[in-house]
Amino acid sequence: MAKSLRSKWKRKMRAEKRKKNAPKELERLKSILRTDADVVMEEVKEVATVLPAEEVLKKQDDCKMDIDNKRNKKTLLDQHGQYPIWMNSRQRKKLKAQRLKGKKKSKIAKGLAW
Repeated sequence: MAKSLRSKWKRKMRAEKRKKNAPKELERLKSILRTDADVVMEEVKEVATVLPAEEVLKKQDDCKMDIDNKRNKKTLLDQHGQYPIWMNSRQRKKLKAQRLKGKKKSKIAKGLAW
């Protein structure tokens, strides 16, 4: 589930909202910790890491996901010959037909033998 265009758009907008509100939330958290005399900042550092939004965004841009299976971009097959889970059977059949169409040209044309 959750593959529709609407849900993708909502997810994207929630991420934008988080980026926009991150500095305000950080300031609110710091002000709460300053007003509460019982909580020591050192104890909070053990539980959570407080970073500015710019550093978090920089780290997200630098890291990329390590994908175990390598997928051919033209055929969309992985190293085991499997299609992606999101692909439906009609798309699979169409791509398979395209692959097999290119392989059948190796037959020798029959002609008259003299």
